[in-house]
Amino acid sequence: MITRSHCSPLLAIARVALVVAVTTGVAACGDDPSDQAEDTDAATTTSPSDTTVASSPGDFPVDVEYAGTTITIGESPSAIVSLSPTATEMLFAIGAGDQVEAADAFSNYPAEAPTTDLDGNAPNVEALLGYEPDLVIVSFDPGDVVSGLESAGVPTLVLGSAVTLDDTYEQIDVLGQATGHTSEADALNDDIASDIAELVATVPERDEPLSYYHELDDTLYSITSSTFVGELYGLAGFASIADPADANGDAGGYPQLSAEFVIAADPDVIFLADAQCCGQTPETVGARPGWGDLRAVQAGNVIAVDEDIASRWGPRVVEYLRVVIEATKSIDTGA
Repeated sequence: MITRSHCSPLLAIARVALVVAVTTGVAACGDDPSDQAEDTDAATTTSPSDTTVASSPGDFPVDVEYAGTTITIGESPSAIVSLSPTATEMLFAIGAGDQVEAADAFSNYPAEAPTTDLDGNAPNVEALLGYEPDLVIVSFDPGDVVSGLESAGVPTLVLGSAVTLDDTYEQIDVLGQATGHTSEADALNDDIASDIAELVATVPERDEPLSYYHELDDTLYSITSSTFVGELYGLAGFASIADPADANGDAGGYPQLSAEFVIAADPDVIFLADAQCCGQTPETVGARPGWGDLRAVQAGNVIAVDEDIASRWGPRVVEYLRVVIEATKSIDTGA
């Protein structure tokens, strides 16, 4: 993806991560690389995954392994710097919020997060060291941040964008181990898995999935079913109209569509993740040439979603899935 100045800062993070992933031949989603998503049907029974830890949970020093890298944390961290809005949400959700000394400029949730002007898109080692951190969390490494922090003796976790729900569970687990909140992390994962299972159980059965178009910005970038958000849509009984546009995965699950493509696909529902960044509304969509006759527009199924929640893979995935499933119900009832 290409970063655009008028788009959500969080989507910009996602696009930077995608560029890194594509150039290394790895598919990505949201704000970093991981493995390609598995069949979304399998996600209905997904459960929190395990991560290797050398020490007992809650004991320090602790060796934490993630994505093939192991870091050693000598003592329970009390001055964490988070350059990932998703990680910030996770830290507060597991009870480690009071250990967060500083968070990046886009960490706007929860309200008590210590947001600063730190730039997660262009991390600066000197700026980070100014907070005297004992743990730094980033969503990607532009090439010299992790090594610079390691030289200064600061352990750094790189928690890239999730591609599956298992990635979310694993990152929460990792943060629990790194902060001494393993039991809280386990409980949070159990709650997320339980809430998702309950929501999925309410999805009406149908012979064919409903079709959707998820709009990332007003230049018609979208997502496929292979992305993290695409997996959530799959759990809700949806299939992306963008799948054929990235059948070979060259776009990493984030193809740019054309107006003609969307019109020809005629999706059942349109989800706008560009209402905040780009001023898009059901009215502006309906006013686009040729879009007024789309079934989603005609049925009132153009839905503006919170682009922060839509671009993060933390605990609020449950909220997003609930919005998507409610949209499904409105179609089934003719509302």
